[in-house]
Amino acid sequence: MISRREFLGTSLGAGAALALTPDLLRAFQQSGGKLIQRAIPSTGEMLPALGLAFSNHPNCADHTALKEVFKGFAAGGGRLLDSTLSNAASEQFQITAPIELGIQNNVFWSTKGIAGGSGPPQPGPAGVKAQIDSVLARTKAPRIDLAWLAAAGDPTWLAAMKEEKKAGRVRHIGVHTIVVKSQSAQLESIMRNEPIDFIGVDYAINNRNVEEKLLPLARERKIGVVAYFPFGVGTLFKRAGTTPLPDWAAEFDAKTWAQFFLKYVLSHPAVTVIRTGTTQAKHMLDNIGGGIGRLPNEATRKRMIELVDSWPQAGGDGK
Repeated sequence: MISRREFLGTSLGAGAALALTPDLLRAFQQSGGKLIQRAIPSTGEMLPALGLAFSNHPNCADHTALKEVFKGFAAGGGRLLDSTLSNAASEQFQITAPIELGIQNNVFWSTKGIAGGSGPPQPGPAGVKAQIDSVLARTKAPRIDLAWLAAAGDPTWLAAMKEEKKAGRVRHIGVHTIVVKSQSAQLESIMRNEPIDFIGVDYAINNRNVEEKLLPLARERKIGVVAYFPFGVGTLFKRAGTTPLPDWAAEFDAKTWAQFFLKYVLSHPAVTVIRTGTTQAKHMLDNIGGGIGRLPNEATRKRMIELVDSWPQAGGDGK
């Protein structure tokens, strides 16, 4: 077995990675498989389990390459496009690119409901409505599929968002936190007391804090989970280094370290979608492979943890 960089460098190459032909996609996907689908707990709607975001790369100016990522993502069966954490310019590109490519009708739009590049809007219904108006106008969509609020945000914003959902302008409400340890109590309170559809949380094999309370609570309360930073904010690849992928990874169809890490997160029954961020088409194809085929069982998950925990620590591990 070889690493993500070695596999992609030898099998796809820079030119091939941008020529996202159906044959290339079929060759990369295991046995012509399709992305795993997960049901949104509050509605039963099925959603492909791999999502896409560029929010970790807000300053990437190579829009031609980013559009190729969009093409491959859609061709591979992906739908959830998340722009929750991006700056204003990056978010605008993420909105306009699918429209220019003619794939906007297949996108599950996931975006921030209130916040902006210049700071949060006025609290309450007026501020929320203004932000929803802005997103709908730019996406040319009749409604936002998933609008996010911060767990630490003003409670009046959530009340206003519920009104937007009643009005049919928002389909699902999500509440997110990036610093789980410091904000998990706030998020837990909202999950127990508010009718939300999704939570968004950091979750990786080297950052398992949410497994203790938040993921079990999400299952109990029938709340979907979008998992952020499945590669441990990049630390997992550093820790893996040149370590060869173990032969037993083939038991759950993992061919690269990226797929190994993604399949750990996706194998948790509470996880609905993993949000992956990349600006490279070859990495996006690698990620899609992590959402196809078999997933590790509980015994294998423990074996995966033991392996990763045996590696030297890296800065940024386990928030």
